[in-house]
Order: sequence, then structure tokens, then C-alpha cells
Amino acid sequence: MNEMSRKPQPSRDVGGRKTMVQELADLSAVVVAPVDDQVGMLLRELQRFRMRVRQVWPMPESVPADADVVYCEYSPDLARRLPWIPGDARSALVVILPATEAVHADALCHATPNAVLPRPFTQNAVLSSLVLARSQFSYERRLRSKIEKLDDNLRSMRTVERAKAILMATRQMPETEAYGFIRRQAMDRRVSASAVAAAIVDSFELLGYDHQQ
Repeated sequence: MNEMSRKPQPSRDVGGRKTMVQELADLSAVVVAPVDDQVGMLLRELQRFRMRVRQVWPMPESVPADADVVYCEYSPDLARRLPWIPGDARSALVVILPATEAVHADALCHATPNAVLPRPFTQNAVLSSLVLARSQFSYERRLRSKIEKLDDNLRSMRTVERAKAILMATRQMPETEAYGFIRRQAMDRRVSASAVAAAIVDSFELLGYDHQQ
């Protein structure tokens, strides 16, 4: 059996979780590149992992973002064609690098790819680019989720502080008592302390109250 005829065998790791090969079978991919022998090989390799694959060319004004993984031919203006802002990608991006054409480092950097795939392709290079792109994309998405949670926590803390200041000014409460009042209201209503604090702040802002005065 030669290398081209081998197919990935489904298996599970020791913990019973999906292996990388099984995870790939659940993904979709779009290849933005002209069909030639190399791209044909790339399409076959992706299909070999039972991915849903489609090919797009000529280069669209906006690169498709409706797939889990996007393989895109290198272009000096690639960053402008991406339908997302850096740091907020909706798909894992692999840039296909030319074999002879010069690559502009700044242009490649601005596209913020998760991986690159240099020509000529090999099976190992295709698999490596796919695994790396998905791994990096998932890692960045987890980081964004953590950052968003931290931002939410900071906003909640600021709202609680503003609500405490309002209670301290209007009801002459000490700080600990004001915070206790917010906590009790939250438990009685089965909502978060930040929700109670937001209601206090909104009600006083509606009345034109300025707790800093």
C-alpha cells in the first residue's frame, strides 16, 4: 500500500476523547486558489480526512468566512480581502505560499495567518498546516473568551462600585452595608449582584442623579 492510498484510521485517545483525525472529519474547508496539480493534491488530502471541501477562484474581493478552515493563495493585499479584523478571525487561515514569487513579510504579517503552506506541497506539510492552523485558531479563540470574561467582570465591578456610591450618598450607608444590601437584593431576586447594581445605577441616572456631586 503506497502513501497516497493510506487513509486516516478513526481512533480515540486514552481518555475516550476524539482524536485530531476525528475532529477534522467534522470540519469544512474552502481553498481559495487556482486548480493545478498542487491544489488538486491539497483538495484530495483534505477530502481524505472526510472534511467538506470546496474550491474558489478567481480570488474574491472578500475571502469566504463560512468554513472552519480557509486555505488562501498568498496575495500582497490579502489582509484587505479578509472579512474580519486582526485578532477576531472567524476561520482558521492558512496562507499558501508561492514557490518562486517573493513574499512581502509585512503583507504576510498583516494577514495574521494561523499557519502557512509552502509550495510544493507534501502530505506531511498539508497535515501539519491543518493541525497547526486549527490548534492556533482554537487557542486564540479561548484567549478571546477569557478576555471577554475579564472585561465583563471589570464592568460588573465598576457597576457595583457605582451602585455602592449611590447607596452611600442617598441612604447614608457605610460601604460594607451598601454592599450587603446589594447582595441581599440579588439573593432575594435570584439574580446577580451586578444586575441589581445596574438597576440601581440606571434608576438614579434616569432621575438625573449624579453620585459624584
